Amino acid sequence: MTAYVENDKVIKITDSKLISEFASGCAVGYQAHRSLYAKDRLLFPLLRSGPKGSGQFKKISWECALDLVAEKMTTLKTKEGAESLLGLGGSGSGRGALHNTKSLTKRFLGLWGDYTNSIGSYSSQAASFVTPYMLGTKECGIDPETLFQSERVVLLGSNVCDTRFGSKLENILRKVKKTGVPIVVVDPRKTRSVKQLGTDWIKIYPGTDSAFLVSVIYVLAEKELIHRKFIDTYTKGFDLFLSYIMGKTDGVPKTPCWAEKICGVPSSVIKKFALDYASANAAAIIPGLSIQRTMGGEEAYRMSIALQAVTGNIGKRGGSSGGRVHNALPHPQCGGIKPIKESSVSIDIYSYPDAVLGGKKRGYPSDISMIYAVGGNLLSQGSDIQKNIRAFEKVKFSICHDCFLTPTACYSDVILPASHFLERDDILFTADNWLLYSNKVVDPLPQVKHDYEIFCELSKRLGFYEAFSENRSDTEWLDYFIGNSDIADSETFKKTGIFEGKECDRVAFSDYIEAPEKHPLDTPSGRIEILSEAYGKTGFSSHPSVKVMEREKIHPLFLITPHPRFRIHSQTVNIPWFEKFDKQRLYIHPQDAEERLVQDGQTVIVKNKIGSLTVIAYVTQDIMEGVVSLYEGCWPDIRKGIETGGSVNILTSTKPTMPSHGARTHSVLVEVETVPRNNPS
Repeated sequence: MTAYVENDKVIKITDSKLISEFASGCAVGYQAHRSLYAKDRLLFPLLRSGPKGSGQFKKISWECALDLVAEKMTTLKTKEGAESLLGLGGSGSGRGALHNTKSLTKRFLGLWGDYTNSIGSYSSQAASFVTPYMLGTKECGIDPETLFQSERVVLLGSNVCDTRFGSKLENILRKVKKTGVPIVVVDPRKTRSVKQLGTDWIKIYPGTDSAFLVSVIYVLAEKELIHRKFIDTYTKGFDLFLSYIMGKTDGVPKTPCWAEKICGVPSSVIKKFALDYASANAAAIIPGLSIQRTMGGEEAYRMSIALQAVTGNIGKRGGSSGGRVHNALPHPQCGGIKPIKESSVSIDIYSYPDAVLGGKKRGYPSDISMIYAVGGNLLSQGSDIQKNIRAFEKVKFSICHDCFLTPTACYSDVILPASHFLERDDILFTADNWLLYSNKVVDPLPQVKHDYEIFCELSKRLGFYEAFSENRSDTEWLDYFIGNSDIADSETFKKTGIFEGKECDRVAFSDYIEAPEKHPLDTPSGRIEILSEAYGKTGFSSHPSVKVMEREKIHPLFLITPHPRFRIHSQTVNIPWFEKFDKQRLYIHPQDAEERLVQDGQTVIVKNKIGSLTVIAYVTQDIMEGVVSLYEGCWPDIRKGIETGGSVNILTSTKPTMPSHGARTHSVLVEVETVPRNNPS
């Protein structure tokens, strides 16, 4: 992107004229200067002066703030051990080579001591966990340009018009559609991708994708439309998987009629989808991360890969692996800041509040007394916000780096104001096959520091500055990374901001399909393991199977928590310009609304066993019957025991999907009620 500056102030951001034909920026990126100049930017270090969560702080100097943090960390390490500190480095700074809040935090804390590290990912844990078992690697993607060779594309819970998945995919799919290629969108919502890219919309209950996909494979097997030669040559374990599909192992044939009762897709639609899919010479599945943020989300990705295997679409131009499409191929070589010492103590990020509250008595590896949170807002984005709050209330001390007084910052003791990406140089890793140089556009505000600078100052006080910084400034680090990269011309890269990889027509596993003996996969068999004995050792089925959440009579509605277009999770929630977009409303189907006497625009209560909230109802045909939808990312505003800001993680659970320990924020059951007239909220 290109930023335009007048009088030392950014006034506009547009696409760079140097980007490739199909690339474009996103809605949030075009408006990034609005967060840069937001009235509520943090301008000074803050020390809590009132109860946690009250928002009461006093300004302190940087010297005072850094001395206090260093003192608290030293005392904790001496009295309770380094494992008593929990590191929560997020990704608020993006995927930078240097200003990467996750990597910087791990590097700093690892040198300080054997702290409790948070591992895993809220975004893609289940997909990242299962894919290597079947394919031997996480690098299972495609370059979007290969979709021009597709005869059919399936967006499986993938709303690329809003969540993007790289700078090219949406625009390429628009052109693919114009050529007459069918694009089928499988989703509970009639998203912008359905409306703008889809030729067909298949409505499906959340968390039931594995049932839908296995019934598709059933039809293909019954009609003898599976690709036997591909299966015999490139895969392992299909026959046992087929026995499961046909019901020989459990007595339950996975027919379309069976699947219809689970996923809500009519059996006739499943049959047509299967026959149409088999008729395509090259067909690509683009799964969204939504389908693996469910109870049993591992099986959705396993089944997607299995479908691509039995139809011979893996490693084929115009096809896909069935695994992640975006950010799943090698980038041009370039280094980035890395941890030096990895902690031996770790907990899963999704269940971190349980670890803080339960400690060693509940089987966790440490008793946590301090939290160091950088670049994340878990008191908005963490499941079960009330439990997150209790975790922050329990610890003796917490530190937060951020640009704004987020809910997480409000529950911290010291807040250190961090720079905005427009105030610093960095190298960015993208979902496409290129590197970007993000030039500093304006100088940081006077009392704002880069995260790297903050950690350098603290490491001086804690005695490991040279190890942490290697005596390099931020500029010297970036020059070092470029000097050890594929980039030959540093000055041109910094000037243009773009370094493109040599290829843009890659399909993962094409070398394996061309010469399987020469390029075996990194699996025990060297093949695509539809049946993985290693996965079976996790205690779950060795082949893809169906795992879905049972509905409850008391909470009969599925709730999904999708990404809004004009927010990056909880970012921009506090920026007034964005308020007119992505309004926080509960999407509810007219039939479900009528049954509950809910009218459009009415305030309703959404509740379950975890919590309750109030929000405005939006009665619309753009959501499937039996499903309601509320955008994630809204900051909580808890009053009198009920959430009045529409922050959906009041309703989500910290119980993860297993065995990956991944998020299940689309496996939520709720009931919706009208607000009683005497309710003061």
